[in-house]
Formats: sequence, C-alpha cells, structure tokens
Amino acid sequence: MRRAVLLVVVALAGCLAAAAFVLRIGGSMPDFEVYRTAGARAAAGEPLYRATDGHYQFKYFPATAFVFVPLAAVPVTAAKAAWFALSVGALVGLVALSVGELPHRAVPSSLLVGAALLSLGKFYARELLLGQINLLVALLAVIGLALLLRRRDSGAGAAFAAAALLKPYAVVFLPYLLGARRFRAAAACAMLLAAALAAPALVYGTTGNVELLRAWWDTVTSSTPPLLTNPDNVSIAAMYAKWIGPGPAASGMALATSLALVAAFGAVVRLRHPAVAQPEYLEVALLLTLVVLLAPQGWDYVLLVSTPAVVLLVNALPRLERPLQILTVGCLAGAGLTTFDLMGRAAYGRFMGLSVITCLYAVLVGVLVHLRARRMA
Repeated sequence: MRRAVLLVVVALAGCLAAAAFVLRIGGSMPDFEVYRTAGARAAAGEPLYRATDGHYQFKYFPATAFVFVPLAAVPVTAAKAAWFALSVGALVGLVALSVGELPHRAVPSSLLVGAALLSLGKFYARELLLGQINLLVALLAVIGLALLLRRRDSGAGAAFAAAALLKPYAVVFLPYLLGARRFRAAAACAMLLAAALAAPALVYGTTGNVELLRAWWDTVTSSTPPLLTNPDNVSIAAMYAKWIGPGPAASGMALATSLALVAAFGAVVRLRHPAVAQPEYLEVALLLTLVVLLAPQGWDYVLLVSTPAVVLLVNALPRLERPLQILTVGCLAGAGLTTFDLMGRAAYGRFMGLSVITCLYAVLVGVLVHLRARRMA
C-alpha cells in the first residue's frame, strides 16, 4: 500500500513538473541559454567571454562550456526540456540524500523533507525558472559527502572536483579536504581540477587556454562591483554595500566579517570530538551555506545549496534549548516564507534591500557552530 501511494505521489509530482515546464518555465530559463551559447562557442573554438553579452555573460571555467556542447547541438526546446528534467532529478536527489545521509535522525523523514521544501521552496522554484546549475552542484557536493562518510575518498574528491567544474565556488572543498586531513580525497580533487582547467587547450591551444582563464578572471572581477547593491545579492559584501554604500569601508567590513566566518568554520573542524559520529555532515553542510555568504555574487536562490544544513537544523530542534528552537524556526521561516507575492513589491524590495536574509542565515550559521561546540553534530 505504501509503495502504491509513493508511486502515485511521484506520478503526480512528475505531471506537475511537466505542466510547469510547458506553461511557464520552458519559455524562460535565461541562464541555461547562457550555458548553451557557451557550449556552441566552445564547439566552434570561439571566445567564451564577451562584454557584449551584458548581464548574461558566461562566468564559469572554460572547461564548463564543453559540458554543454551536446545540449548546444540539439534544438533549444529539446535542450531546455532535458536540462529541466535533469534539474528536477537533481532536486529530488539533493533532498533525498540530505535526509538519507543524516546521522542520528531524530525527526521523521517526511517532516525533514517538508521543512526543506517550505524553507527553500522559493529558491528551488527560482533556480528552475532561470535554468541555473546550482542544484547539480549541490547534488554533487552531497554525493561527495556521502562518499566521505563511507571512506571512499577518491570518489569523494572526484565528486567535489565535478562540482567545482560546474561552478567555481565549489573549489572551497579542496582546502576543506586538506584541513580535515582527507589527503586522498584532496589529491583526487586537485588532480581532476587541474586536468579540467587544462583540457580546453585541446581545442584552443595552450596559449589560447591561458587567455581564456585570464578572460574568465577579468569577467568575474569586473562584473562584481555593479552587482553588490542588487537587492537579490545576499553575500556579506553586498550586505555592507547596501547598508553603507560601496567603497573602502564596506569592503573592509566585508573582509573582516568574511575572515571571522572562515575562522569559525576552521574552529568547527578543529572541534571534532570522538563522541560526534560522522562530523563531516555538519562541516560540508556549513561550508555549502557559507559559500553563498562569502561569494561576492551570492544570489538569494543559491541558498538552495544549504539543503543539508536546513535538514540538520530541523533534525536538531528536539535537542536545542527552547530559545534556540524559536530562533532557528523563526530564521528558517523568515528566509523561506517571505516572497514577493505575499509581501508586495515595496515591502519585499525593502526587505531584500536591508539584507535581512543574509542576517537570518548568519544566525543559522551560529546555530550550526553551536551544535558542534555542544557536540550535538
């Protein structure tokens, strides 16, 4: 009976996803079109980074463009449908793995899944509408976590390298693996990343590949300052830029805060205790959450990568003190249930302009650090 109900739920969810694609999402997905264009340029050996692309510039490693060569070779509607199906599958896998790999489950799986969907649903929806790549990156990171927990370090390193190939912010897992003394995983990650960075030379030549990497860096650094005051940017750098205006003061405060967060993460790794089983879960969950706050172009929907952190926090609620329970639930609700449709244009614009979501997630980071300090995760 339970299996039949599950099949019905899956079928209904599939029908809803297909309807969403046909009615709304398939006509959008602008970020996917950026990837597809990059794939076509890579196949032709053309420049990947062009200022004339405006807001829709390609900002990923040169090797990433080659991932999209097959999708650039088919009609755009078919390519979008395939990418949407892959993204929905990644969403299902991300939530399922985040719940399935959780140590010491204290809350029913159904409640953990529901909490993730409520807290992060608006980010999942935005990701699918844009045709973004973060769901795949998060899934690969959680696969890497699952392999770490099973002591399959070479596979874990490969998974983290694949995540970094798709989106550069995942490179942070390399120093983490070194700091956690998972040297085999770090070596696998480093070797695969080096190979991926060198691979475009097969098409562009060594000099051309170096020029591409330089163009990538120039594109990322030159496009960042104008985006710091965008309301949807939830990074630490954007928070200070929106509060006091862009400039040396905001940059200095952002740097100090970022260093404090990095130090806090380092303390979490150092505070490992034999009484804590599978400490890697909290560490990877925390690092995925921090990367959105630390990356200067940290868009709000990228917070979907905090899925493991949300699952961990909800699972820990029964063991937290009442004030921390209220604080955690309030922060999750404040970040996840505040939408444009509910609040209206003016209120939502003000809410995002004040970087409230950044502050709420900073509190959640503090709760995660507290869990490690109390040896609860």
